[in-house]
Amino acid sequence: MAEVKEITIGDVAKRSVDTAEFEGETMALNIGPSHPTTHGVLRLKMQLDGDVIKHCEPVLGYLHRGDEKIAESMTYNQFVPYTDRLDYLAPLANNVTYAMAVEQLAQLEIPERCQAIRVLCCELARISSHLLGVGVYGMDAGAWTVFMYTFSQREKLYTLFEELTGARFTTSYTRIGGVARDIPDGWLGRVSKFCDQVLPVIDEVDTLLMRNRIFMERTAGIGVISREDALGYGLTGPNLRASGVDLDLRKDRPYCGYEKYDFDVPIGKNGDCYDRYLMRGEEIRQSVRIIRQVIEDFPDGAYYAEDAKKIFAPPKAKILTSMEELIQNFMIVTEGPRMPEGEVYFEAENPKGALGFFIVSKGGGVPYRLKIRGPSFCNLSILEKLLPGHYLTDVTVILGSLDFVMGECDR
Repeated sequence: MAEVKEITIGDVAKRSVDTAEFEGETMALNIGPSHPTTHGVLRLKMQLDGDVIKHCEPVLGYLHRGDEKIAESMTYNQFVPYTDRLDYLAPLANNVTYAMAVEQLAQLEIPERCQAIRVLCCELARISSHLLGVGVYGMDAGAWTVFMYTFSQREKLYTLFEELTGARFTTSYTRIGGVARDIPDGWLGRVSKFCDQVLPVIDEVDTLLMRNRIFMERTAGIGVISREDALGYGLTGPNLRASGVDLDLRKDRPYCGYEKYDFDVPIGKNGDCYDRYLMRGEEIRQSVRIIRQVIEDFPDGAYYAEDAKKIFAPPKAKILTSMEELIQNFMIVTEGPRMPEGEVYFEAENPKGALGFFIVSKGGGVPYRLKIRGPSFCNLSILEKLLPGHYLTDVTVILGSLDFVMGECDR
C-alpha cells in the first residue's frame, strides 16, 4: 500500500503558479446579449488581461425590427406608432420629431397652440426619460434608494400622459399636422403641480449621490470622453455636452417655438461618468423651467393645422354624419395623405440626443425611403475606444452614464 504523504501549507506555497508564464495572455468574455445592465439587449465582446479591459467590440442587432423598411409599405400616418418603439422611454418626443419631418415635406404651418402642446410633450418626455436614466444609473453604481425616488416620480408623469393621450407607455399622440386631441380640462394645473413637487426630489437625489464617496469614486474620472472624441464619434445630447461641447438643437436650431422660452444649456468640463450624471439632473430642472413658461402663456386656437385637412383624419362625429368626411377618412386610411415629391431631413433634441428622420418621397401616401438617425446608436459607437484600460467593474457604470436604449440603436 502506497504511503500517503502529508501536505503542508508550505508545500502548497512552493507549488504556487508563477504568473509570469501567463503574462501577455488575455481571456475572451461575452457580456450579454441578455441585458448587461437595464438598458436593453447589448452584447460586448471583450478581451481581458486579468480584470483590465484590453479590447471591446459592441455587437448590436438583437432587437432589430426593420422599422425603416416597414415604413416603405405604410402610409405616413400609420408609421407614427412605430416611432413610439424607438426610444420607448420618450415616445411623445419621438412622435413630434417624425411628424415635424413629414410636415416639412408637406410645407405645413403648425398653429401656436399645437406647438405649445408639443413643447410640453417633449419636455415632459425629457423629464420622464432622465428620471429613469438617473435612477437606473444609481442602481448601476450600487445605490438602490435613488431608483425608488425617481421611479415614483416617473409613475406620476405616466398618469399625466394617460390623461392626455389615453395610454401610459406607447402614446402615439402626435399626428401629422397636429396632435390627436386637445389637452383635457385642468391638465395644465396638474402638470404645474407635478413640476412643483419634482424639483425637491431631484435635490434629494443630488444629496444622496453628489457627495457620496462611493458614487464619486466609481464615477469621477471614469469613462472620460474628450471633446475631440465626442465630436469625432458623433455623440449628441447630454453625453456630448458633458464633454464641454455647447450644442443643443433647441437653442442652435429652434423649432416648435423654443426660441420664445428662456432656459440654460448645462455644459460639463471633464467628460466623465460623474459629469454625465450631473447633466441629466440639471436638464430636468431646465425642462421644468420651460414647462412653466409654456403654461404661463398657453395660447388659444386650434390644435391642428387647417391646411392639413387632407392629411389629418376628420373628427369621428363628422365621419359618422357626413359623406364628404367619410370619403376623406377612407382615402387617408387606405391610400395615405398625398405628399409632394422631394426629400427632407429633420432632427430634434431628444432626451438621448439628436433624433433625425430622412424621408425621400416620390409622391403619394407612402414614403419611398425613410432613414432614422438614432442618437443611442451613435453614442454607443464610442465604446470600442472608451472601455479599454478600464476595469471590468467599470463597465456597468460607463454604460449607465451613456444612458442608451437599444430600441433606438437596432430599430
